[in-house]
Amino acid sequence: MTADSYGLQDFIADLRRIAAAAPDEASLLNEVGPLAQRVVQARDWLRAEMYQADAELGFGTTQLHVEPDQSLFVVVDSWLPGRGVRPHDHDTWAVVVGVEGVEHNRFWRRLDDASRPGHAELECTGGQHIAAGEVLLMPSGSIHSVTNETAHTSLSFHVYGRHLNHTRRRQFDPEGNRELPFLISPR
Repeated sequence: MTADSYGLQDFIADLRRIAAAAPDEASLLNEVGPLAQRVVQARDWLRAEMYQADAELGFGTTQLHVEPDQSLFVVVDSWLPGRGVRPHDHDTWAVVVGVEGVEHNRFWRRLDDASRPGHAELECTGGQHIAAGEVLLMPSGSIHSVTNETAHTSLSFHVYGRHLNHTRRRQFDPEGNRELPFLISPR
């Protein structure tokens, strides 16, 4: 390993240290973001099969790391051209770094009080394109949707404070005002 290399195992060690010591979520996100950028630049974890995606869903997820207690979940998502995922939350913090291609993230705000099961009213509040090397920091409670607006499969590197299937993660249908559970099947 050269002095300037920074691999996935280095990142995981730093992620554990930061998660244990950060005084609050904002501090954690601000520390993890640059390190996630750094490990994406190293690309020692990148494999050809990470570009595969489920044609029906429009995306694929490859697990890189999860702690035994289901915390500190790290994955790579592939997004088929013109596809994505509708608005959803994570029920945990998230750091996303573009690996290849450009993805459009739209951000949403919940308008109702979440008191009616299965019902949700959302409005779009803006968006941000994430290109290779760019970072998106999302505190707990963030709602976003993702679309790959390019003609090629895009990849993004994702870090979460908890495995997404061990949270109360939800996806939303803004037109039908519906809220649904949202589980993933990582490879």
